[in-house]
Parts: sequence; structure tokens; C-alpha cells
Amino acid sequence: MVDSADEPQRTGIFAGEDPFVLAQAWLAEAEGSELNDPNAIALASVDAGGMPNVRMVLLKEIEAAGNGEGAFVFYTNYGSAKGQEVEQAGKAAFVMHWKSLRRQIRVRGTVTREEGPQADAYFASRSLQSRLGAWSSRQSQPLSSRGALMAEVAKNSLKFGTNPPRPPFWGGFRILPVEIEFWADGAFRLHDRFRFTRGRVGEAWNVARLNP
Repeated sequence: MVDSADEPQRTGIFAGEDPFVLAQAWLAEAEGSELNDPNAIALASVDAGGMPNVRMVLLKEIEAAGNGEGAFVFYTNYGSAKGQEVEQAGKAAFVMHWKSLRRQIRVRGTVTREEGPQADAYFASRSLQSRLGAWSSRQSQPLSSRGALMAEVAKNSLKFGTNPPRPPFWGGFRILPVEIEFWADGAFRLHDRFRFTRGRVGEAWNVARLNP
């Protein structure tokens, strides 16, 4: 939970002690106003040489345990550039921005795999075409032609039928944050910013209001 001794006064859209519950509330509000993909995030990672990389992915779950603990979960091919970079560094960051609400959430933290029943259940919930695509795409690797990719899809369709299992190279990543910042647009660029921070996962959160 939040260390109340260091907590500034927060009201309105910033109220609440649990940053995961607050993030869930902001996303739920965005789902009613954002035209496309309210759960889209710009995911940042670094490669082995320290060169940064960023791409858009879909955040599939904000977990909230109710005690100030939780995680942000997304899924990908573990062999993709982002999969390899995230796993090699063990850390990642993302920003989720909503033009309709003029708000954003920024997150930084450590990363663990999610490749158990939760990943199986999510994979099974995807469309058949998406599941076959996951088996067929060697994500981030060079591709000779679109036709070659579609031939691989056809081959896997014959192999797996209508119920392809989750590939062993495909699953989730759970971001366990040590920093979560909530930002809301303000008049004359005098924005409101509150940053939750902690030294490591499991410790109490401290909250600070930041200058715009």
C-alpha cells in the first residue's frame, strides 16, 4: 500500500491508494471514449548493445491484488525482437496514452514470463486465424514473401485443425512495476502528474506530485 506519510493530497481522477486499481479505472473509462485499442501501449526495451527499441502492443490485463500489488500483462512470440530484448534485460517500460481523455500512464519495472494456465486460456480465447498466425509467423525474422507466410498458415491449418494449442514459443510477460506515473493534461501545459515509486517489488509505494 501507499506510505501515507509521504502521500500528497490526491482527489478526483487521482484519488486512491492502490495504483493498479487506479490504472484499471482509467482504462475502463478509456474503453468508453477511445476510438481504437484503448489498451494499446508503447512498449520500450533495449537490445544487447543498449540500443533502445519501442513498438505498439496490446496490454491484455491489469492485475490488482487489492493490497498495492499487481502487474501489467501482455503476450508475444518469445523469439521476437521484443521478446528477446525484454527477457535479456529483465526490465521494460511502457506508456499508455489516451487522446480522448488527455491522460497517460507510464510504467517501469521488472519482467517475468507468464506461460502457465493463464497464457493457455488467453491463447484459446483468440480467433482461430490469430492462433494459426502465431504458429506460422517467425516474428521479427526476414520473410521472403507474403505467399510464403500464407502457405505456412495453410500448412498449420491442416496440422492443427480448429483447435491449435498454444505454441511453446508464445506466451505472456508480466511487468512488475517499481514506478507508475499518472498524467493528466492541464490548461497552459500546467499538467497534473503523480508518480508512485518503490525500491523493489513488495515494498510500500511512495507518491510524489511532479512539476509539469
